Amino acid sequence: MAPTGRAALLAALGTLPVGMWEPSWAGILAVNAPLVLACACDYALAAPVRRLGLTRAGDASARLGETADVTLMVTNPSKRPLRAHLRDAWPPSSWLPGTEVTASRHRFTVPPGERRRVTTRLRPTRRGDHQADKVTIRSYGPLGLFSRQGSHRVPWTMRVLPPFTSRKHLPAKLARLRELDGRTSVLTRGEGTEFDSLREYIPGDDTRSIDWRATARHSSVAVRTWRPERDRHILLVLDTGRTSAGRVGDAPRLDASMDAALLLAALANRAGDRVDLLAYDRRVRALVQGRTAGDVLPSLVNAMAPLEPELVETDARGLAATALRTTPRRALIVLLTTLDAAPVEQGLLPVLPRLTQRHSVMVASVADPHIARMANSRGTTEAVYEAAAAAQAQTERHRTAEQLRRHGVTVVDATPDNLAPALADAYLALKAAGRL
Repeated sequence: MAPTGRAALLAALGTLPVGMWEPSWAGILAVNAPLVLACACDYALAAPVRRLGLTRAGDASARLGETADVTLMVTNPSKRPLRAHLRDAWPPSSWLPGTEVTASRHRFTVPPGERRRVTTRLRPTRRGDHQADKVTIRSYGPLGLFSRQGSHRVPWTMRVLPPFTSRKHLPAKLARLRELDGRTSVLTRGEGTEFDSLREYIPGDDTRSIDWRATARHSSVAVRTWRPERDRHILLVLDTGRTSAGRVGDAPRLDASMDAALLLAALANRAGDRVDLLAYDRRVRALVQGRTAGDVLPSLVNAMAPLEPELVETDARGLAATALRTTPRRALIVLLTTLDAAPVEQGLLPVLPRLTQRHSVMVASVADPHIARMANSRGTTEAVYEAAAAAQAQTERHRTAEQLRRHGVTVVDATPDNLAPALADAYLALKAAGRL
């Protein structure tokens, strides 16, 4: 039978086997007094936790997928050495899955009156602001038998920025821009362009480009060259309503739209155009206006970082009214939204005339690559049904895009990997045609 009562206590304390004798409580204390004394001394010699000084420093921002180091400076004002285990708590999305335990826990020693630096390396898996939680410290005595424990709040915010993976396309797009701008090819004349210089007439040149006054002053025929007009205004509009929450691959549509907007902003900024940003669903979620050329991209990235899709239907009338207030002069409005039939036909189409009357409008949408794979499925009855459903979805999408084109809207519909370069190409095509 298992021992109970005082017998169980004696067995747990390591005294003589149960049943051989029944000592008094005085005997128990006499036998275990050294252990109790050692525990008491170990606890007394552990450095106090509440009096510790903690301050933070380090990275305040990082791109999604990159690492960031946040340091804790631990100051020990007591006269006892601090032998501690520390846990620096952050939201679970601050680390890759399975790495939190090793990344957030530290062992260190701080001599009396000194301080030590502890570094926590973060690798966030989500955009937005990550707030540091409590710092929990467990202080041990020299024997490691007893410890003191306490928590401190040491505020710190890590802003995780969009990754801007489409940056790799920027050099190729800038090369095309230089061709349009006349640095690597002959400049052309087009509607909505500005005068650049005069050159000698070449057979095949448009006779409307001949400058007769300059020709009268020279012995040869002179023609004007033109380049795309600079200082145009571009408004990037991110639809943050419920349709932007739909996941395509491993990320919501909103993330692919942000990436495409950043590439276009970088390209337009290098072209000398002014770029603004509006994020909207039922109210303004972000607004970036009037930034200088060197500050445009950092401002856009910082404004996009905390944006999350809102599970509400986008107010198209409010979006159009806000866009018109934001851009009183003629501009290119790039609306990154869905091409689903219902939101476009019931929301966007009725307000399009208000936008196209004053501005050039471009609609960019993220297509699901899984639909294309379904459309090519064959071999089984289930695959044939999937192909039929995918074909119907593609037909509706094409019909919606055609409705927008009839209103004079440029439509860009591409998968997440292709949306950013396709949008940049559409922008360059407008410049080449003299429509921007």
